[in-house]
Amino acid sequence: VQLQASGGGLVQAGGSLRLSCAASGRTFSSYGMGWFRQAPGKEREFVAAISWIGGSTNYADSVKERFTISRDNDKNTVYLQMNSLKPEDTAVYYCAAHGLGRGSQHQYEYDYWGQGTQVTVSS
Repeated sequence: VQLQASGGGLVQAGGSLRLSCAASGRTFSSYGMGWFRQAPGKEREFVAAISWIGGSTNYADSVKERFTISRDNDKNTVYLQMNSLKPEDTAVYYCAAHGLGRGSQHQYEYDYWGQGTQVTVSS
């Protein structure tokens, strides 16, 4: 599976962005998908995840009520809708695919990673 993240950019605090992660391969629907982020000088952290059929989602406390993860298996794409953005959301955002279909918060469980897309939120 190859993953291509896009949709990052520069936005003012309080604004919105939608990230997309397009996956290659015909087995996309069997993978759980996750979003992670890494801010400068910090370790990569969990943001959100969704199970293979989209019935289960999981969010970091810091983004609950502001971010929404979804997927379109017909388009082989997972999305991260980010609302009410804050400067502390500034990071490189990565999408990842979980081979067992789980929407896990644990990075070590993920088998495939995209290249990352930069999100910068100005105050």
